[in-house]
Amino acid sequence: MRWFTPSWQPLLAVVLCIAAGLLGVMSVPEATALAQPTATIAYPWSSTKSLIFDLILISAAFSMMRVPPLVAALALFACAHLAAWLLLHGISGFEGTALAPYYLLLAAAWLLAWRCVTILSGLKTAHRLARTLVGLLIPVIFGAWLLIIWEGVVRGAGIPFILLPPPSVIGVTIASSIPILAADVNQTIFKAVIAGYAIGCVAGFLTAILADRISFLRRGLLPIGNMVSALPIIGVAPIMVMWFGFDWQSKAAVVAIMTFFPMLVNTVTGLAESGHMERDLMRTYASGYWQTLFKLRLPAAAPFIFNALKINSTLAMIGAIVAEFFGTPTVGMGFRISTAVGRMQIDMVWAEIAVAALIGSVFYGIIALIERAVTFWHPSLRQER
Repeated sequence: MRWFTPSWQPLLAVVLCIAAGLLGVMSVPEATALAQPTATIAYPWSSTKSLIFDLILISAAFSMMRVPPLVAALALFACAHLAAWLLLHGISGFEGTALAPYYLLLAAAWLLAWRCVTILSGLKTAHRLARTLVGLLIPVIFGAWLLIIWEGVVRGAGIPFILLPPPSVIGVTIASSIPILAADVNQTIFKAVIAGYAIGCVAGFLTAILADRISFLRRGLLPIGNMVSALPIIGVAPIMVMWFGFDWQSKAAVVAIMTFFPMLVNTVTGLAESGHMERDLMRTYASGYWQTLFKLRLPAAAPFIFNALKINSTLAMIGAIVAEFFGTPTVGMGFRISTAVGRMQIDMVWAEIAVAALIGSVFYGIIALIERAVTFWHPSLRQER
């Protein structure tokens, strides 16, 4: 059939939807209401159950027709997320009462979103802005569905929020604790992480230049660097607290130690990346060490240096937060996590984790954007263009 292009995700979504329809009852209160028709019993999806089925079946059938890919992706996006919202909205207030059809419909909506992402991944457009937007939309949809499934499973199975709070509860905690989170971010990120990151990366870079200039340093520092990079942070952090005190300086020292050797090792490796032919060419132009370094070897080492910067952006976050477990003022992300666990405030723990993950992702993304601007000549970036 020329007007029909089957795909396994919509077909499986239809099968799951049919199976949910055959099973019928979606929750325990609904089963009770059907067993006692004379009683007035409230149950979830009493007025939206048929709409959820229609959204999944119609969008699945529409996506397999010969329609423009962008139209099919938009239809799948709207219907899958509307069906998921109806499912989550219905189970709210009836936690722990969901039956198998609920999970089958949630899985069917997820399959439609999967098909939407697949179509978006295959779109070809000449506009750079459109490619950028699609490239951003795909991970957003993927991440959103991780949260949707998390929310749906926790509420449907009735998992106690003290063990695993749903994303909606974590979001409410973040919204209601902005002053506390802001103070923690200022203490941990803007003081300890940034200071330690800058000190460790700059020191590692300068030491790599020195080791490249003096051969015996290169032979002696790299084995020591590999050994020090394997030191456990839980052993280093208490020592730094004893040396530099309980404030952010000790955490910055831990971050500096964690970021120093990745920068050192990557920079030394990158400086050796330029080939012998290029170096011989520079010698024929009577270039000295520093001219060769700045005009040939550092540009060749730039991908390695930025790789170390990206690795260190995550190591710095981990180092500062873990170091705060071993002594800190009454503020900081690590301090808040440790005290919230002791008070069984698990939603606050997850709120701190979410904020740290968001800031870490932004930090990593900024470095990646700078890398694209600086190393635009690199073959890997030219292929993406």
